[in-house]
Amino acid sequence: MIKKLLTLCCCFFVSFLLSQDYYAGYRKKYWGYEENDQRAFVYVNQYISRARSEKNYSELFQAYKDAILFSKDQKVKYSDSAIVAAKQSGNRDLVGDAYLSKGAVYYFTYRKFQLALNEYLTAYEYLKDSKNEFLKYQNLYHIGVIKSYLGYYDEALEIFQKCIAFFESKIKADLHENLIYNNTKGYLNSLHQVIICYQAMGKFDEAKKVLTIFGAAIPKTKDFSLEYSYFKKSLGVSEFSEKKYPDAIKDFDQSLPGLLKVNDFTWASYVYFYKGKSYTDLGKPELGITNYKKVDSIFKKHHFILPELRSNYEELINYYKKKKNPEKELYYTNQLLKVDSVISSDFKYLSTRIYKDYETKQLLEVKENLEKTNSFGTVLLVISTIVIILLGCMMFYRTRKQKQIQKKYNELLVKIEDEKFPDPENEPLKFDLNKNVKLDQNIVEKLLKDISNFEANEKFLEKGLTLKKLAENFKTNTSYLSQVINEYKGTNFSVYINVLRINYATQKIYHDREWRKYSIEHIASASGFSNRQSFSNIFLEINGIRPVDFIKKRIKEIEAGEI
Repeated sequence: MIKKLLTLCCCFFVSFLLSQDYYAGYRKKYWGYEENDQRAFVYVNQYISRARSEKNYSELFQAYKDAILFSKDQKVKYSDSAIVAAKQSGNRDLVGDAYLSKGAVYYFTYRKFQLALNEYLTAYEYLKDSKNEFLKYQNLYHIGVIKSYLGYYDEALEIFQKCIAFFESKIKADLHENLIYNNTKGYLNSLHQVIICYQAMGKFDEAKKVLTIFGAAIPKTKDFSLEYSYFKKSLGVSEFSEKKYPDAIKDFDQSLPGLLKVNDFTWASYVYFYKGKSYTDLGKPELGITNYKKVDSIFKKHHFILPELRSNYEELINYYKKKKNPEKELYYTNQLLKVDSVISSDFKYLSTRIYKDYETKQLLEVKENLEKTNSFGTVLLVISTIVIILLGCMMFYRTRKQKQIQKKYNELLVKIEDEKFPDPENEPLKFDLNKNVKLDQNIVEKLLKDISNFEANEKFLEKGLTLKKLAENFKTNTSYLSQVINEYKGTNFSVYINVLRINYATQKIYHDREWRKYSIEHIASASGFSNRQSFSNIFLEINGIRPVDFIKKRIKEIEAGEI
């Protein structure tokens, strides 16, 4: 009896090993094919049939996951099948992996961020207690991508830095070549996302440092051709920022084939936009328009666009306005309205869920873990109490800060409503005998007229404006101009210009709906400031509130009025 039992066990074990070899054999036959190459299904379908017939749900999950990779237009269908198989296996890691894969399909293939986030958050529920660190960091990476898209660059950077540290450590570990490959992909894509964040924040020096690391780390094989395209795309943007337009165009052209091959329309449209901007700045507007139109073609087909590319339509509208072509101007105006609608819809939904369903869950998990450890001793109870007190202090500080912001906002509204801001259309400045200016009256009157015209025509928005430049424009010297500004404006030149610019930006944000959609970098640039930080600090100094808080309060006020 024992002999028969041993024989049966041996047969089962041998059968199991042969089965595993069989599955590995299928994968070997098609793994050389590139993504979306449907010739692989000759073997993938055999893999699926065998796993299904043997009710080997772990292998069936893997077969469906491979099918996602090689399918052209049925990726969502195979994603759903992978989820079903993973659940039948009873393995929570596989279920989390399945939802993560479906989210990646929505993100990469369709750029449906809302649907992708739903899947990532579901995957998070299955993977939060997993010992499979690769899956956990893969999911964390994708949540970081959503945060980056929303413009939460600092938070996204923190996530991507963690991903870089993890994936890089695994590349150097003694692992199977397939695991090294997967971790290398994770490492390179995390570097790419860090560069995206830095470039979006205008930190081009930091971006260049990471670009150097990124370029050196890409293996010289066709398996990493997409990462090479991302590198060339990012390098082109860096060169564009340095006004090296011919070099930028060359890199953009080298990045496009790899992007188009896998239908990465998001970054393809990004490349077309910056390629168009490069041609425009080179004085070749027709070539610029050709590329801007390609961005529009991608938007029409996929109904998706990055917020940064919104100005693509402003370029087209202005071009056809100058060409006196009202038909085209109207068409691209309507397209811009559609773009705003898509961006607005995505932002409202994603911003709510990323904080409500992700950040809140993380906080609750910390609380739950603290409660679980309560039985381990008084020390942990003290720690829990301290954490709760700190959270209470943070909530108190946050509430007080919000009240202060609201107070400053209300005070600013009073200034706006009382029209205390200078109005360029007011009567020109007039000569005043009571002013202590020791200059000839004709000179003073001429300068007062120049200053009034300067304000009325909003020349103060010019970047790099100095007292010397303005004096040259007024055909006078800096001493005369400084005296008149100090006496008639009650301040020095630097403060005078900053006040004009901040008042301009404040009025625009308050009255113009489009300005409230702009990034702080965009508003700063449009108001004549060279960088976001100086604009934000001066805005706070003059108005008592930061521009980002002013925008949020104004939007909330308008939405409340529409209810």
